[in-house]
Amino acid sequence: MSERLNVTKTYKLFIGGAFPRSESGRSLKVAAADGRVAAHLCRASRKDLRDAVEAARAAQEKWAAATAYLRAQVLYRLGEMMEGKKRELREAIDLGHGAEATGHRGIEAEVERAIDRVVHFAGWADKYPQALGCANPVAGPYHNFTVPEPVGVVGVVCPDGAPLLGLVSLVAPAVCAGNACVVLASERRPVAACVLAEAIATSDMPGGVVNILTGLREELVPHLASHRGIDAIHAAGVSDEHRRTLELGAAENLKRVRALRPEPDWFDDAACESPWWVEPFVEFKTVWHPSGT
Repeated sequence: MSERLNVTKTYKLFIGGAFPRSESGRSLKVAAADGRVAAHLCRASRKDLRDAVEAARAAQEKWAAATAYLRAQVLYRLGEMMEGKKRELREAIDLGHGAEATGHRGIEAEVERAIDRVVHFAGWADKYPQALGCANPVAGPYHNFTVPEPVGVVGVVCPDGAPLLGLVSLVAPAVCAGNACVVLASERRPVAACVLAEAIATSDMPGGVVNILTGLREELVPHLASHRGIDAIHAAGVSDEHRRTLELGAAENLKRVRALRPEPDWFDDAACESPWWVEPFVEFKTVWHPSGT
């Protein structure tokens, strides 16, 4: 009997709801703990990033126009899909030496907490306007309301520590508010993001709302920072040099930059599940309306 052939998987990019290869044809190797090549990843280029921004821009307006209830249901459905991929998500984190990043909490705890966090922000989708907006007291025969609206397209740079939970914690607050995201996955531990992309593709999330790129920060962060189609940046675990690059790039279109330094404890619900995680990715519109005399 012939020996069984093991086919090494190549994880592709996730852009516009599809899984294209990098236009450059480049790839990266993922090594297992024993040194063998366990998988290949596409190495995203500047062109791939532009394609992801265009997909996000095309999807964002319709996503923002969807009812808050629908966005909540879609995020909840994503949690269900992640529940069905628990084993793959655990293996993906372990393949990227996730035990080192996750510490004593363990890989199982990271996967469980990531699913819970998606469901948590699904619950905020129709509640954050009440928490962040208000009815303002004014002098005169008027009603005055302040309401939050999504900023548009958010660029996300994910940390190497807790590669799945960190990604979810950065993306879910922006998406629940009606934004679309272009995500640069963890450079050292990217496989969990690729498995998450498969869960997103089989959920009800419209194509282009979340786009996931794998590649090198040194190559992609400057383009993420300066791209005029990106309206805000959400980053964690970046170096001081990359943080400065993101902040300087904001001058191109006055994009908001939230670079978390130091990294928060991703397992701390009190620190990572506040509606104030949504606030940097909304703009506030104040409306005046005459009241009856």
